[in-house]
Amino acid sequence: MITTLSQAPDSIVLEPGQSLRTCVDAGTWLQVAEGRVRLVSPPGWFGGTVFMSETALDEGDVHRMAHGGWIEVSALKPSHLRVHVPTKGAPAASAYSEARPVMRFVRLLTGW
Repeated sequence: MITTLSQAPDSIVLEPGQSLRTCVDAGTWLQVAEGRVRLVSPPGWFGGTVFMSETALDEGDVHRMAHGGWIEVSALKPSHLRVHVPTKGAPAASAYSEARPVMRFVRLLTGW
């Protein structure tokens, strides 16, 4: 089962086989408090080709998102993650997502 959220929550609990797709800002830190997850990075460009990298994170690992965008986190074991959003000079998350054309488009499509 995949759940999609336009804004990452502060804490994520997933059971094996569950996945979460969410939008994060550059500089966001993901901390695996317990369990093991697979993280798919936001899409990026390399030589004119779109790519996404996958990273396995174990309990105690911390991953910093260099680029903002949509990520997917899948639980390989029962997992608990903490999401640390950058706050230095960052606008409120809802105001920021409204300023992004893609988020406005998603809201129009989904009726949010």
